Amino acid sequence: MYTDKLKAGRIILLTGLATLICLADSVSAQTILPEILTLCTRSRVQTGGPDSAFVVVCKAVQWQPAQTAIIICDVWDKHWCKGAAERVTELAPTINEVVSIARGKGVLIIHAPAETIRNYENHPARKLASAAPRAANLPADITNWCNWKDEAEKKAGYPIDHSDGGCDCQTKCKEGSPWTKQNDLIEIRDKDAISNNGVEIWNLLEQRKITNVIVMGVHANMCVLGRPFGLRNMARFGKNVVLMRDLTDTMYNSQMSPHVNHFTGTDLIVEHIEKFVCPTITSACLTGKPAFRFKADNRPRVVFISAENEYKAAETLPEFARELQMKFGLYCEVLQGDQNIRSPDRYKICGMETLAAADLAVIFVRRRAFPAQQMQYLHDYLARGGPLVGLRTASHAFDTRGDTPPGYADWPRFDPEVLGGNYNSHYGDGPTTTVTAAPASINHPVLAGVQLPFTSIGSLYKASPLRDTTTLLLTGAIPDKQPEPVAWTNTYNKSRVFYTSLGHPDDFKNPQFRKILVNAIFWAINKSVPQR
Repeated sequence: MYTDKLKAGRIILLTGLATLICLADSVSAQTILPEILTLCTRSRVQTGGPDSAFVVVCKAVQWQPAQTAIIICDVWDKHWCKGAAERVTELAPTINEVVSIARGKGVLIIHAPAETIRNYENHPARKLASAAPRAANLPADITNWCNWKDEAEKKAGYPIDHSDGGCDCQTKCKEGSPWTKQNDLIEIRDKDAISNNGVEIWNLLEQRKITNVIVMGVHANMCVLGRPFGLRNMARFGKNVVLMRDLTDTMYNSQMSPHVNHFTGTDLIVEHIEKFVCPTITSACLTGKPAFRFKADNRPRVVFISAENEYKAAETLPEFARELQMKFGLYCEVLQGDQNIRSPDRYKICGMETLAAADLAVIFVRRRAFPAQQMQYLHDYLARGGPLVGLRTASHAFDTRGDTPPGYADWPRFDPEVLGGNYNSHYGDGPTTTVTAAPASINHPVLAGVQLPFTSIGSLYKASPLRDTTTLLLTGAIPDKQPEPVAWTNTYNKSRVFYTSLGHPDDFKNPQFRKILVNAIFWAINKSVPQR
């Protein structure tokens, strides 16, 4: 009897413990927070009044997946333009990959293949969208196409001429509406939503308390901007909206103004969006892979890494990057850190993963440490032999003089190890530096077509002596002082390296300096320097 009671007691005790463990597991499961989406956003803001320069602003934001939606705009099964249809088919698998990852994290996926919704009437995802209750804050204009976000965008106008419809095929295609559904390469799940109706989509977002919207699809200069659920309306009605800039395309004929290749035309529209409508991100934020790139886009890719507070690199580099895109057919990406060395965010930067697909890195950084993973991307880039161009403060780019917070990485010997230099301060402001060619390098490709000597008002850097691995190109002299190296090349492992201590804002106004910099970029990527 006693033994039976003891056994019964043990059973009750074990059952109770098991129940407690299950409850604990249940509570634990309920308290696990969903994975946060960390996105590197890029926008462009003016430094002053309406006519002032735009600077790139890169900012990491964190969004809750449950408060986020992806809208896939008009990724149809067919298109009247053969080239556009081919590019959509190329885009679709990566869109599907991104959507699958986002869906798995809890992001709502909204499929919006306009003018084809009747083919989805019985789909659970269609019923989900149409069943959302009317939102109390439904905007009056959410039913309408939006031509301009505001007067500032309207005044700026489009940077490309797409008045001919934008077909970039050699033989112009006949316009029409052949689409019948969304591209089959993009999976639609029952718990997704299907709608091309601004009211329905707004109601759905409000029903789920969604404040963050990622838009992808085609075309950036048309439907992606203007649809009732497009970027303009989402931005002006208060959503945190971004364009996934690598998963889009434009309707642009490269024979039309400004007569750049098709993909540069897309870049110009992305720049316009970043200036006047909303920030942009890339698919790398979700996939961890390099951003999507069309197979036909064979432009060399230049990544500018800018983080300094003395020489207005935030203004000069985007303007120079645009010249490289428009005149020389390069693709340029600007990563901008905080300009203020005293800012609590001074060491933050995002987007360095883009170096994985870069053909050239341009460094204009002053005394910064970067988050360890971001700095690792630079190490990895150089380890694979990626070429590098360093400007002015790159000689002390990553030397924080011991002020490196936990979790961040500096590189105090970047100058001697990578650039081949020996930065040890500079002369004071005031004396004008006369820049001349080193006699042995007068025929170097970097100096091709450059008229020398010229002058610079930037203070002369002290960089002597250079490493034996360097080739001196330019020297600078001020009265009563020994000349100092001003520009040279180096080899770091297998990386071609060019450095110049020039880079003052007035240097960028000098055609001779700009010619040197263009030549150096082409030399670094091992291509013939341009004749113009």
